[in-house]
Amino acid sequence: MQPETTIIARPETASPTTRSAVHKTVLMCRPEHFTVSYRINPWMHPEIPTSTSVAIEQWQSLHDAYVSLGFDVELIDPIAGLDDMVYAANGGFTLDGHAYGAKFTYEQRVPEGPAYMEWFAANGFEVHEPEHINEGEGDFLLSNGAILAGHGFRTSLESHEEVRRIFDREVVSLRLVDPAFYHLDTAIAILGDDNIAYLPTAFDDASRAELERRYPHAVLVTEEDASVLGLNSFGDGRTMVIAGRAADFDRQLTERGYATVGLDLSELLRGGGGIKCCTLELRR
Repeated sequence: MQPETTIIARPETASPTTRSAVHKTVLMCRPEHFTVSYRINPWMHPEIPTSTSVAIEQWQSLHDAYVSLGFDVELIDPIAGLDDMVYAANGGFTLDGHAYGAKFTYEQRVPEGPAYMEWFAANGFEVHEPEHINEGEGDFLLSNGAILAGHGFRTSLESHEEVRRIFDREVVSLRLVDPAFYHLDTAIAILGDDNIAYLPTAFDDASRAELERRYPHAVLVTEEDASVLGLNSFGDGRTMVIAGRAADFDRQLTERGYATVGLDLSELLRGGGGIKCCTLELRR
């Protein structure tokens, strides 16, 4: 089965907003050992067979999309037995040449933390070993100089203070309340330096009010699009790589002057991850 790729690139002149791309460097992990052999989130059903070859094809389509956008793509070697290592975003959080390592909630993923920290150290980052439970860029997103920080399911609130201390940035704690959106990067997409897209019902009242205050012009995504991990997307400020099935999200982005690349990562969705989950931004 070949992965379905939909590329939708509309001229910038179709919108009054002209957007500029910011060069990105990302870390990815080829899913050579991908399968679903346990259940640690609502998307995972070990009784349903998965296809590693299809997962690799779909992952490759994402890798190639990034290369076509001019991204620098670096790779970490996959490790046998670590089914979820393809979800590189969970491996840590990097900023200003520092890397904050991950300390996973579930024992099946615990070995990923040291593997990613070893890679960071070998590739020029000053590594900070975590004291508290956190799942990296799955729950830490950089926006307008501040770090949006999720908690409620996978990342502890205590880790937010660690991040504040290490990076000396404002940290905005946001509480997730829907088990289907257990990482922040499944409920928020960073669109650029100063705006986001998000699913309001994924957050408690206080967090939702904070998002409304900070981002009055945010894109509000439908439950239907969020349910295919439409918000689990990544871009460079001009082009957003999104789930191909997130049709209304695509429409809203287009209306705001973004180009979009729609991909099918449905096999990797069986593990609870999408485009952003497979993407760890490297900020040296």
